[in-house]
Amino acid sequence: MRGRRIRELVRRLPARTREGLRGHDLMLYGAGVTFYAALAVLPVLFVATRVLAGVLGTEPVTRLSADLGRALPAALGADQLAVRLLGEATSLRWTAVLISLLPATLYGEGLRRAYAALAGADDSLVGWRGRLAVLPVLVVAPGLLLCVLGITPLLADLFSRGAGGVALGVYVALNVDWLVVSLPLAWTFRVVAADPPPWPAALVGGLATGAFVAGFLQGFVLFLSLPLDLGAPFGGQTAVGAVCAVLLWLWVLHLVVLVGWVATRAGWRLWADSATAPEPPGPDAAATVPLLRRSR
Repeated sequence: MRGRRIRELVRRLPARTREGLRGHDLMLYGAGVTFYAALAVLPVLFVATRVLAGVLGTEPVTRLSADLGRALPAALGADQLAVRLLGEATSLRWTAVLISLLPATLYGEGLRRAYAALAGADDSLVGWRGRLAVLPVLVVAPGLLLCVLGITPLLADLFSRGAGGVALGVYVALNVDWLVVSLPLAWTFRVVAADPPPWPAALVGGLATGAFVAGFLQGFVLFLSLPLDLGAPFGGQTAVGAVCAVLLWLWVLHLVVLVGWVATRAGWRLWADSATAPEPPGPDAAATVPLLRRSR
């Protein structure tokens, strides 16, 4: 029975997801969440890095930051930018960290607004509810950052060993990114969102959506390794082109997240409906009917 329900869910989920997206401007919702993310991403990074440096010490975090720089592609300067940002974050004053919490929570507001719009939920105080609901994610953000930075020495070593090492390094990074991204996603599906699914559905949806997000993150790292002139479409202004490229990738990532949210809700409702549907008669029951008729 459970296997039949799972097969039926997998078969009907794409169509039900398309129905959930019908009538919604997904591109606009993704752009809205990207705007909130653009305001929040650096404050979240600064808060997580400063707390991590306060726990582990500045020197270990600086050493891991250098390893991250060695693991990132150097073609577009992403390696130097990452090292510089993390280095500045380790020396922030705690008053600056507290101030950064305000823009950092804007990400929760953006996600809740998009989730509520896709669910058709009439949500009051949507901004403050989203900001407060995302605070636990900020609490564990230093630990998630440590998971990412902790594998950078291994990745830097693997990426220096040729094609085989690069392939293994990408595989390791993909799996770590998947776990790091999936749990916060499941939290947003269950706690940040209005009209959320239960925890089992949120966890399954977070893990499934996180797999796609992790793949797109690795695609962005591959993009950073290409020798592109990002300033060419913007009059030679490379900095402007780099910012636009980051925003474009953030937009694509949030499209994936929003589709994952709609699919999670659709899968939960399909599963709940299948639990209440009458079970079709099995072969034994079908064979019993003629016997009953003959006995009469």
